[in-house]
Amino acid sequence: MATRPPFSGPRPPQGPRGPRGPRRVIKEDPHRINERIRGVYEVRVVGENVEQGVYSYDKALAMAQELGLDLVEISPTAVPPVCRITDYKKFLYDLKKKQKEIKAKQANVEMKEIRFGPNTDEHDLNFKLNHAKKFLAEGAKVKAYVFFRGRTIVFKERGEILLLKFAQALEDVGLVEAMPKLEGKRMIMMIIPKKKK
Repeated sequence: MATRPPFSGPRPPQGPRGPRGPRRVIKEDPHRINERIRGVYEVRVVGENVEQGVYSYDKALAMAQELGLDLVEISPTAVPPVCRITDYKKFLYDLKKKQKEIKAKQANVEMKEIRFGPNTDEHDLNFKLNHAKKFLAEGAKVKAYVFFRGRTIVFKERGEILLLKFAQALEDVGLVEAMPKLEGKRMIMMIIPKKKK
């Protein structure tokens, strides 16, 4: 009886589980701490209840250990590197909390678009100006653009003049963030709300 040759075709795809169950992703700490701070002879030590100054790495690590805390490298590019003596878990928690606060402050600014043609008349311009004033007063950014269809691209100077005129009429409520710039068939200008005094 003939024996079957061993299967030598392509292996079935393993997917995210890997050959021996789910793969474990080891998340690295964003900072070097304690014995992981290598290749450094001296460090500038900061922290609460610590005499701040420049110490040898060994002395700084011993100081952290005496206090039952960690030596955390917070500014590796400084000369000498800056290390904080702190509870690393608390340090990370405070850092995440700060980042969340910063994100909350950077509230998503709404973007409103106002479209023109190169031959927009005075009446239409005034109508769109009123919309833009309302948007800026509400704190939204305004993306004003002139769309050039077909051969109207030859009127790009006309489009630029129109956008600049539009920006000038909005100078009480808005500031030009980006001057008119041609991108493909559109000439775009960005206007942001003026900060209220």
